[in-house]
Amino acid sequence: QVQLVESGGGLVQAGGSLRLSCVASGRTSSNYAMGWFRQAPGKEREFVAAISWTGTTITYADSVKGRFTISRDNAKNTVYLQMNSLNPEDTARYYCAANSVVTMSRRYAYWGQGTQVTVSS
Repeated sequence: QVQLVESGGGLVQAGGSLRLSCVASGRTSSNYAMGWFRQAPGKEREFVAAISWTGTTITYADSVKGRFTISRDNAKNTVYLQMNSLNPEDTARYYCAANSVVTMSRRYAYWGQGTQVTVSS
C-alpha cells in the first residue's frame, strides 16, 4: 500500500503561482510513476501531468502545457506540481496518484485525498 498526502493548495489571484506537493509513504520502495489530476465541481476528474520514476518521461495535458511543471525528488518520496499563470479555469481539487507506469488515464493504483486550488479573477 502507498499513502499519498497532498499539500500546497490555496486561494490565489489570476496570474499567480502555487506549488503543490505530494508526499508518499508506505510501500515507497517500488518504482512508481506519479500523476496529478484535478476535478472541478460538476466535472469529471481530468489528467494534468505525470512523471516516470526516473523523471525521463513527463507528459502534460494540453491545457497546462507551458504553465505547469511536474517534478519529483525520490529521496524525499515527494512529487511537485509548479503551477504558474493560473487562471480561474484551473480552479479544482488537485489529486496526486501513483501507478506502475505513466498514463494519462485515471487507472492509477493509489490516490491521495486532494488539495483545493481556487483562482480568483
